[in-house]
This record gives sequence, structure tokens and C-alpha cells, in this order.
Amino acid sequence: MTRSDSTSCSARPAHRWGDPVPDRSDTRIVESPIAATWRSIAHEKAILVGIGPGIGEEDLDELAALADSAGAEAVGRIVQSRNEPDPQFWIGKGKVEELHQLLHATGAQLVVFDQELTPGHLRALEARLGVKVVDRTALILDIFALHAHTREGKAQVELAQLNYLVPRLRGWGEAMSRLGGGIGTRGPGETKLESDRQHIRRRISKLRRDVKAMQRSRDTQRASRQRSNVPQVAIAGYTNAGKSSLMRRLTGAEVIVANQLFATLDPTTRRIALPGGRAATISDTVGFVSKLPHDLVEAFRSTLEEVTLSDMVVHVADASSAAVDEQIEAVRRVLDDIGAANMPEVLALNKIDLLPGSRRARLALRYPGSVPVSAVTGEGVDGLLEAIGATVPTPPVDVHALIPWDRGDLVAMLYRDAEVLSADAEPDGTRVHARVGLRELAAVRPFTNGVIGAPAAAPD
Repeated sequence: MTRSDSTSCSARPAHRWGDPVPDRSDTRIVESPIAATWRSIAHEKAILVGIGPGIGEEDLDELAALADSAGAEAVGRIVQSRNEPDPQFWIGKGKVEELHQLLHATGAQLVVFDQELTPGHLRALEARLGVKVVDRTALILDIFALHAHTREGKAQVELAQLNYLVPRLRGWGEAMSRLGGGIGTRGPGETKLESDRQHIRRRISKLRRDVKAMQRSRDTQRASRQRSNVPQVAIAGYTNAGKSSLMRRLTGAEVIVANQLFATLDPTTRRIALPGGRAATISDTVGFVSKLPHDLVEAFRSTLEEVTLSDMVVHVADASSAAVDEQIEAVRRVLDDIGAANMPEVLALNKIDLLPGSRRARLALRYPGSVPVSAVTGEGVDGLLEAIGATVPTPPVDVHALIPWDRGDLVAMLYRDAEVLSADAEPDGTRVHARVGLRELAAVRPFTNGVIGAPAAAPD
């Protein structure tokens, strides 16, 4: 294994979101009163640890923000520049000794790693340090558990947590059995661990059934919106980029607004008015983050489908973040993972009120076609609505079509997916007057004799 000598450790106060993003005392950040219901009162002291080629302490800023959201106070950081993790402790043995000393110096009882550790590394580190050790995945799952309120959200989080837990079950003292099999582990000592595993697997099976049933309910609601032919817009973006604040500015929806990572888990859908008298529905979705746990993406797939089944995406990015480029790329990678990479997109550069004119100009050059906006001050909101209106599909149109008798499937499709205003039987087929969207229009166009009605007004 190869590593460089550029290693460092330090003890310092918890990271407070970083300049130029304001902290919670900034009066421009308006938080929802609901946010206080899940914010931790007592903070655990934690040491943050990260490894990687050329890593610096500033690379742990996001981990510090995640720890803060989970209720931990980062009192120290340790980084080690190396290409591969140590096979025993993930970090080198010398760094383990420095970490041990830092724990005693700060009184911390928690160590948080910025990568997902193997069960063996977790076990070795906890045995050596004598404190609780968690990795990035466990930390994110804990934040999701803290913020989940609806039945669906709680079930999705528990499913992801149990999938993460199964390979990490291990015994401690006499309370649980020893992990393993074969000589030295047979007999009644195995019973407790095996029963725990079986119970967790049964619980996972039940949660999967529950999530699938709740997904059917969500699909029914989504299908109702799709049948209305009102364009559907999804707000997506990096966590804490200001999606919920923007949702509140656009619609007045009483959604949780907090300067916390993953404050919003349960999607909210509201109706908005677009320029020209058109209407659309807009949905706020769960925020993304780099290295988002795979189990979490799988568990929240039904929620993330709000993005994939929408007509377009409003990608909200935190323009004030020093890592805005990396955050935009991380969101687009997740969109690609869930099958939404090629959807029409409007990039909204939020928190533009925190930037000087020179940085605004550089961002405009770097992201042509993006819309600068501030959810706090309202600057750029009209321009964002115009961009959304120019990107969403055209509104439903009136068509008069004579559908041949042998194409009864098209008539059924119109009744299912469009709004049939009238249908009359004629010798050559069914004459239908319907209000259709783009997909239905393409199917029935051959039977309209080239006569397409003017765009119909969006339904109330």
C-alpha cells in the first residue's frame, strides 16, 4: 500500500456550514417551527476521520454538517492521505494512536468515518478505541430516521437500516452469541444471534411488502395527476440547497424549512401558476448527497420516482457553496442512477443573494441557461417560472378524430389517459372529441385529417 506523509489531525470547534453560507443566527434564513421538533438538544462530541489521496481537513466539512444534523458536535478532525485503507483499522496504526489520544484530550465518545467501513473494520476500531464508531452510511441512515414522519418514510428508513445491519450483527460479551460457525461456536450459544438474524429477515420481508403496498397508493395518486394532463415538475437537488425554501416561495406550501441536511424526506406536491395562465404541479423531493448509500436509494425508490415520472426537473443548486460544481455533478449522477438523466432540466442557482456580482457572472458563464434565484428574497423567481413554463410540455389540445372500429384500443387509451369530451358511433368508426396530451396526440394524429384544435385551457 502506498501513502504519502501529508497526514494531519486537529481539535477545533464544530464546523458551522462554512463561508459564505450564513449560520442559523442569520436572520435571512427563515426556518419552519416544525424543524425544532426533531432537532437534537444534547450533542454528542465526535471526532471526524477521513482518508484518501491528497485529502485535507476541509474535505470533512460535509461530514461535519451531516454530524451536526444527526446531533453530534465535531470537536476534532483527523485526515490521512493514502491510496488504500489499512486492512486492520482502515487508517494506519500511527493514526489510530493519534485518534486515541485525541479522544482522551477532547472527551469525545464517538468517531465518525467519512467512508462506509466493513464489519471487520468497525469491530477492530471499537475494540481498540473503546468508543462508538459509525461510518458515513450509518450517519446518513440515522439522520433519515430522525427526520422521517410519515408511515411510508419510516418504513423506507427502517428497511434501509435493517439491510445495513444484517451483515454487521456481532456479539458483545455474554449478552449475545459469538459470530461465526464451526468449531467453538456450536451449541446454544448460536441461538440468540441466529434468532436475531431470522427476526430481522422477517421484518425486512414485511417492510418490503408494506413499502410495495404504499407505492401502489402513491402510483394511484400519481396516475390521477397524469390523467389531468397538467404538467408535473419535480424539484431535485443537493441536500440543503434550498429546495424546500424555493417550494415555499413558489407555492406557499407549509413545508419544513431548516438549515439542516436532509430536512425533507416526504415529498410534497402543490399546484403552481405559470406565465400565460398555464398550471402545473410541483413536487419537493428528498435531497441528494455525494456517496448516497445504495440501500437508501433502493428503499426510497418509490419516492424518487416522483422525479422519474415527472415531465421536467428543476435542479436546485446552492450557488453560495464552494463545492457547487461537485454538488451539481453528484445530483446528476443520482438522477442517472434512477433513470432520470435525460429529462428536461432547469438549473436554478439558489442563494444568489449571498454572492457578489463577480461570482454571479462567473457562474452564469459556467452554466449557460441557468436561472439565478433567491428563495429568501424572491429575486429571480419570476424568471424561474418563465423558464419552467418554457420547458414543460405544451398544454393539452382539443382533437376531433374518427377512430376506425378495428382500433378500439385507441378509444380505450383516450378514455384512460385523456379527457374525452364526446364520443359518437358512426358507420366508419367512433368520432371522438377529446382533450389530449403529447403522447395521446401522437397516437391519434393519423385519424384527425390533419386538423388539430387550438390549445385547450388547463383544467381548474
